[in-house]
Amino acid sequence: MAAPLVSVVVPLYNDRRTVDLCLRSVLEQTYRKLEVIVVDDASADDSAELAGRHPVTLVRAERNGGPGATRNLGVQNARGEIIFFLDADLTLHPEAVAQAVELFEENPEYGAVFGIPDKEPLFDDGPVCDYRILQYHYWRKSAEGLVSGGFYALGAVRRSAFLEAGWFNSALRQTEEIDHAERLAARFPLLLTSRVRGRLSDESRMRPLLRKAFVRGRLRVPFYLDRGRAMQGMETGGRAAASVLAALTLLTLPSVLVWPAAAPVPVLALLACVLADLGQYLFVARERGPAFLVFFTGCHLLVSTAVVAGLATGLAQWSFSGRFRRMYRTGVPA
Repeated sequence: MAAPLVSVVVPLYNDRRTVDLCLRSVLEQTYRKLEVIVVDDASADDSAELAGRHPVTLVRAERNGGPGATRNLGVQNARGEIIFFLDADLTLHPEAVAQAVELFEENPEYGAVFGIPDKEPLFDDGPVCDYRILQYHYWRKSAEGLVSGGFYALGAVRRSAFLEAGWFNSALRQTEEIDHAERLAARFPLLLTSRVRGRLSDESRMRPLLRKAFVRGRLRVPFYLDRGRAMQGMETGGRAAASVLAALTLLTLPSVLVWPAAAPVPVLALLACVLADLGQYLFVARERGPAFLVFFTGCHLLVSTAVVAGLATGLAQWSFSGRFRRMYRTGVPA
């Protein structure tokens, strides 16, 4: 059986810091039957020019359309039987594409295989970045197996399966992945696997990380309420409870200053929060030691509280906005 052509689709938006590393990692893959399509989403920096210095097909969007529209444009220009999506702030391990092809050969029923980033960041960008990368890695590693959520920053999809599920909804800017993966998972098994690996650069400052957590939490509300459940894999009941307990910890902590007798409330809430996702904290303690674990826990309390605030805001918006309730109901045919 002839080896399939793999189209590596790289969405690009103001990624001048990482684009060379990203494309070099693609061009150094052990699997050689591939084409590389870089889609510039109207970048304001010179990242498209840097990408154009590599042997790739460079497609330029006329205006900024977001990740969904950019990935759609990449697929439209791709010829491969397998579409390998790779965000420009990621690099691939040399065997990543080969492993994805092997997994499809071993499991012809799979619609997609999604990879897991390393526990080390692409750059040494400080403790907030380390927190994010460790948390990102652990949650995905702990969910390894069949999932209903998609991680299109690092993952391969059969072209036929992608077209059957339909295009990314370009109206969605933060949650286009969960929407597309839900349609894909309704038709095909999706695998999350550490056989496909990469290294990620992520947020190094807390403020944009909290904003992202809040927005994604808010935009997930109509998705969850339409389906009556969370995504299979990372989003467990224990982690949902841990997020609520994290918010309770931070909300009740100031009361201790005016009423010291209330001290057991935030302490018990924090303890329950940690126990609800204990494996994560044990993993961080093994990797980085107790001092960093304290910092990690503080960061995670803040991020979890931002998620809960986003969900609460989303519930309020869902109650009075019909447009918000219907945001995931628009069909996106192939």
